[in-house]
Amino acid sequence: MPYCTQCGQQVAPTARFCAKCGAAQPVAASAPAQSHSWLDTVDSRTASILCYIPVLGVVACVVVLAAHRFRGDREARFHASQGLYLFVGWLILDWGLKPFLAMLPFAGFYALVLRSLKALLVVTWIFMIVKASQREAYRLPIIGDLAERSMAEQQ
Repeated sequence: MPYCTQCGQQVAPTARFCAKCGAAQPVAASAPAQSHSWLDTVDSRTASILCYIPVLGVVACVVVLAAHRFRGDREARFHASQGLYLFVGWLILDWGLKPFLAMLPFAGFYALVLRSLKALLVVTWIFMIVKASQREAYRLPIIGDLAERSMAEQQ
């Protein structure tokens, strides 16, 4: 317990004035206020799951890869990298392959193939949500290797 700087009487640690003599007491240095964001409440498992939400998970991937909070979290960064590569696969199918296949003869057959590939990609996203919720760093063929390589380059 601190003492008054004027008369030596005991004062409460939070007292601004002495109760006996009324002298002003020095204010104890308080801890600096810490800013907390919503990102501080997200754990690694939740961030990993969010990275595999079809199409919208790309935002979570970018946030996890850019956030200082996840710099040392290898699990979350792996899932973010792999989720980002899955999204790139979706873009390749939708923006690259779709217009090309529409120009070919038998476009109906190719549209069916394209829809099947997109369905396979959505099933992969769901599978990875389950694996991430179990905290398992499941490496997808080709994409998992690319994600590992990306992580190695970032360190």
